[in-house]
Formats: sequence, structure tokens, C-alpha cells
Amino acid sequence: MAADINEHSAIGNDHQLPAFASRHNGLHVLMWILLLLIVAVPLLLVLRHRAEAKKEAAAAKHVTPGITITSATAKTGNIGVYLDAIGTVTPVYTDSITSQVNGLVEAVHYKEGQRVRVGDPLVDIDPRPYRALLMQAQGALERDQSLLAQAQMDLERYRAAWARNAIAKQTLDDQEKLVHQYEGTVKNDEGNVQYDQVQLDYCHITAPIAGRLGFRLVDPGNVVQSAGTVTLAVITQLEPITVIFTIPEDSLGPVEARLKVGVKLPVDAFDRTALVKIASGQLLTLDNLIDTTTGTVKGRAQFANADDALFPNQFVNTRLLVNTLKGVTVIPSSAIQQNGQASFVYLIQSNFAHMVSIKPGVTDGGLTQVEPITPGAKGINPGDVVANSSFDKLQDKVKVAISNKPAASSNPASANTSGSGAP
Repeated sequence: MAADINEHSAIGNDHQLPAFASRHNGLHVLMWILLLLIVAVPLLLVLRHRAEAKKEAAAAKHVTPGITITSATAKTGNIGVYLDAIGTVTPVYTDSITSQVNGLVEAVHYKEGQRVRVGDPLVDIDPRPYRALLMQAQGALERDQSLLAQAQMDLERYRAAWARNAIAKQTLDDQEKLVHQYEGTVKNDEGNVQYDQVQLDYCHITAPIAGRLGFRLVDPGNVVQSAGTVTLAVITQLEPITVIFTIPEDSLGPVEARLKVGVKLPVDAFDRTALVKIASGQLLTLDNLIDTTTGTVKGRAQFANADDALFPNQFVNTRLLVNTLKGVTVIPSSAIQQNGQASFVYLIQSNFAHMVSIKPGVTDGGLTQVEPITPGAKGINPGDVVANSSFDKLQDKVKVAISNKPAASSNPASANTSGSGAP
């Protein structure tokens, strides 16, 4: 009976072992599945993130970046209307001094390059022959004056005798005519004395104007003639001095209109490079004729020239201020672009460039006056920001990136801005 029980137990255990093994294998599978999930999910997330990053990088490559530019800001200011021309420095007076008498040069009192004033001695010519002639003339005058006095004295006697009927009327008349003859002779002698005195004065030559002397042209011992073939000295006035330049006949009207109302038009003189200002003066007058070959009229400007910066016959560049435009919009000239005959700028709004057509006006000092091409059309206003570089890349409605803060024009609105252009 015990054997039956053990057999029955063994049979029962044999039935229980497969069920346990099956449950144990299921747990292993479940653990592996969980392990795979723990490892695979983060890996998938990493791979997905990398894929998204690659997509973003690829998309970024296809996005067009903004064009980097520098900018400038339009301002309100005053700008002058100038006329530029080439001028020649011309002294107010230039004296070439020659001898008025014949004679030997005794002394030369000036030095080369000397500054002289009116009346300063220059050259002495031997005065002895002219002093002798003056003495002869004075002697003849004294003799004839005595003869006139004697004739007048006799005339008074004849008149007294005629009153007593002591002489004939003809004798009195003859004496009156004789007095008139002596009076004429005395006048002639006085004229000879004055002439000889002038000739004697010509022997002592003095400076007729104030200015600067050139090279010495005569030496002591030279013989000079009154024919004026030999120049003794040349004096040029330096203070003040003038510059003669030309004005186009098309600009003559505005200049004359300003002169008629009494406006003193400023004129600046620059060196040959037109960069360095030498002196400042004002327009004196215009010539009375237009040169038909050039279509210009000459103008003369006067300069104080206290520092002798302007030299006679020097070529200079002149700038005549005809008028001043006040309260206009100005931008840097470098911001204006050309398309054939049309002018335009790139207006920057919301980081995009917009092409705006403009009408350039007066230009100077790197600044240009701008206006709309037609009244009422869109233009550039004070405060607008415009592109000032990278024009080879810019196009209408292109995104830009400004590398600097908007740069103001070189002059503030309250300052005067000089310019040039047709008035």
C-alpha cells in the first residue's frame, strides 16, 4: 500500500514539472522584452533627435542670410549753391616804371623783393643838367618880371600925363600893349620854370604805389632814355589782391540778381588740388561782355591777402557762393546709385531694402540734396535710413543686416552745409 502511495506521488510530481518550467520561461521572455524596451526607447529618441537636427541644418542651408551693409541717416540741413571755376590771381595795380628823362643812373635805392610804400625812393638819375636848365628858366623869369614891372610903372606915368593932356593918346595905348606883351612873356617863363622843375623831379624816382618790387632791372652807371625802352623797376600791389575767374552765361542771371539787391557774394580760393583753401574774399563785379568763344563772363573777386597767400599770376580754383538752400534733405553722396540717367537709393525698412527713385540736387563735401523725382512721389525724408555699402549685392526687397548704427550725415541739421550745383 505504501508502494502505491509513492507511485502516486511520483506520478503527481511528474505532472507538476512541465507547468513550472513553462511559467519560468515566460518570465524570462518578459524580462528580455522589458530590457529591450529600456534600451531601445532611448536609442530611438536619440536617433530621432539626430534626424531632426540634420533636417534643421539642411533647412538652414537653404535659408538666404541677410546681406550685411552699412547705413546712413537722412538729415535736414542747409546747403550752398556754388559755382566752381579756375581763376588767375591778378594784382589791383602793377606798375612798370621807366625813365621820363635822359641821363645817367646815379643810385638804385631798392632791394630785390622789397616791400615799398608810396613815396619810397627807387632810382636817382643825374640831376645836374636839369638843375642848370631850371636855373636858366628862373633867370629868364626874373628878368621878364622886372621888365613887366618897369612897363607897368611907365604905364602909370603915361596915364597921369594923359590926364593932364601932356602926351598923345597913342603913346598911352602903346604902353598898355607893351605891358600886356611883358605879361605874356612872364607867363611863358613861369611855364618853362615849372617844366624844368618837373624834369628835375623826374630824376628822383619814387614808388607810386605800395607793393612788392621784383628783380633789379638797372644798375648805377647805366644810361637811360626817356623813350621808355628800359624798365627800371616793377611794383605789384599785394594787399588787397584780386582773382579773375569765369562764370557760365547760363549762371549769369542768378549771380546778377543777387548783386542787384546788394548781396556780397563770398568767393573762396583753393589750391590746384581744390582741397586746401587759401583765402576767402568777395565778388567785386562782373565784366560787361560775354566771351562768345567760351560762353562765359569774367568776374573779379577781391581778397585782403594779409598773409600774402595769393601770389600774382597764380592759378587757383575758385568757388562762388551764389545762394544757400535752407531746410533741405541731405544724404551722403556715396549712398546714391545710378541706373542710366535715373538715380535711386536703397531705403531700409524692417530689415529689407527698398529701391526708391530720387532727384539729386546740390552736392558738396560728400553730401547731396535729394528730392522726389516728381512732386508728391515717394522720396527720402529726414530720419530715413539708407544703404551706404554692398551695392553689388543689393536688390529690391532683399533682406539686409546693418553692421553699424545708422550713421548721421556729416553735418547736423542746424549746421550749414556747403554744396555745388547749378543755381
